[in-house]
This record gives sequence, structure tokens and C-alpha cells, in this order.
Amino acid sequence: MSDTDLLTGLPAAIGARIISAKLVDGVATLVLDGGGLDGAAREELEAAATTAVGARPGVRDVRVAMTAERRSRRILAVGSGKGGVGKSTLAANLAIALARGGTKVGLVDADIYGPSQPVIMGVQGTRPEARDKRLVPVATPVGVPLLSMGQIVAPGKAIAWRGPMTAGALSQLIDADWGDAELLVVDLPPGTGDVQLTMVQKHKPVGAVLVSTPQDLALMDAARAGQLFEQAGVPIVGLVENMAGYACPHCGEISDPFGAGGVEAAAQRLDLPFLGRIPLALATRQAGDAGTPPAAGDTAESKPFHDIAARVAEWLAANG
Repeated sequence: MSDTDLLTGLPAAIGARIISAKLVDGVATLVLDGGGLDGAAREELEAAATTAVGARPGVRDVRVAMTAERRSRRILAVGSGKGGVGKSTLAANLAIALARGGTKVGLVDADIYGPSQPVIMGVQGTRPEARDKRLVPVATPVGVPLLSMGQIVAPGKAIAWRGPMTAGALSQLIDADWGDAELLVVDLPPGTGDVQLTMVQKHKPVGAVLVSTPQDLALMDAARAGQLFEQAGVPIVGLVENMAGYACPHCGEISDPFGAGGVEAAAQRLDLPFLGRIPLALATRQAGDAGTPPAAGDTAESKPFHDIAARVAEWLAANG
């Protein structure tokens, strides 16, 4: 049997992936194109090719090599200068809203010391598997795969790691087997420490979204976070004002316990886009605690997230 005969009559899905085929002393050696396939799809392709070619007359063994090409995907960082401003809630709902808009999105919870995305995304207690020495993200009910240190360490266990260990953990999450995801939304920890430095230096986000509440103290810290990204050459996509206005459930009157308009004013002062504001709403908090993020539905609470996601998607399209 000739090398050409090895390929004759193979299913189209296999034949289209074969780069080369050789038959020497009964041993068939195939080189398959694995570009754009996730780990499971590569395993299925290898098994199918081995079975099909192994059934040919004169073939006693099949050896398969597969290209290791990985998809080029972009990273969108979501950061804040301090904790407690709703950054994780925004990151989760932004990822969901972008996915609902047609982008293939993965969500990375890079808050190594305080991971909260497994709860927000409704997959608390799940653990990712490893395939070919790479983590496989966990599927979520809202259709956005997730990786978080909260899925790897025991629930409630404190993580006491030094900087190099946190940087290594971040790389494991980023370099996981994300399949066909074209955008990773990364929920960064607050501040400007080792994880942020690793992100901007090694993984180079295409842009960063900054979250703050309206009061001056939060804005000062958000400005520091913005300086880190700007110094590293990472563009600021825009600023989001969170917890902006509270509607009394009894009388409907709007109050501003954290102030109002501070983030929008800061965006104007810094000549940065203002992406929108998210009201302080009990339903949003309850949905996050219950693992049912608002952006997965079509409610009054979901609209601000979808409006912000539309502006982010427009920025990504213009800066592709």
C-alpha cells in the first residue's frame, strides 16, 4: 500500500486534518492539524484517525503526531484600586453579557486570595480537570467557562502564598485549555501587586476596565490602578461607576449613600471613556449570592450590564 492509499476514502472530517501520512514497514505515521481544537476534540480526532487508518490492509501500527497550535485570544482585565467596589460582580456580568452578544468568552478569577466567581457563577464546589498538563475550565449554567483558585483549594481554606506563587497560579489559569474562547475576561484582585504586575508584563491585556464607587477614597485608589495599566502600555477601555444610587423599595425615592457622579467626573477629568453606572440594588446582590447573575436574564437589573458590555464590545471591535 502506498502513502496515498492510506488517505483514500477516509471520512472528510479526518482527511481534512491530515497534514502528512507515511507508511514504512507496516507502521503508518500521521501528522494531524490540531489548530483550533480543544483537548477533547483533539483526542477524538486522534482516536478516529487511528481507527480508520489502522483498519487498512498492511497497517499493523498507527502513530499520530498533532500540531500544538493554540488559538490566539485576547485578554480584557477588570480591575479596581480597592476591594468592596463590586469588581467581581461587574466582571462576571460583563463576561455573560459579552457572551450573549456573540463573543466566545472565558472568565478567569485571578483574585487568588479572595476568589468569589464560583459563587457568583453558580458552580461553587466544582473542580477543574487537567488534560495534557493544562487545566480545563469548568462549564457554568450561564454558558461562560470559568477557572478560579476557589475551585482548586479547599473551601474556606486561607491561601498564604508569596508573590512568585501567585504569579504562577495566574499563569496556570490564563494558559489553560480554553478551547474556542476568543476573549478572556480576567477579574483581577484589588490593588497593584504581584498578580497585576504579572498580568500586564507577561500576559499583556488588550485593555482594562476600571470599577469604582463614587466616593473620593475609592476614586483615589482607582486612579492608582489606572496608572499601573497606563505605565505598562495597556489601554483603559473605560470607567464604570458602581453602587450609584439606591431606589427605596417602599417609596421609590433615590438616595446616594456612596455619592453620585464621581466616577463620570473623574473620567472626564482624565479624558477616559465613561462606560456607565450600576445602581445599588438588592436584587443584584441577591442574584450574585444565589449564583444567578442578572446579565443572564432580561430584567431591570441586567440592563446596565448589557449597556456597558455593548460599549466594551464596540471598543474591542475598534481596537482589534
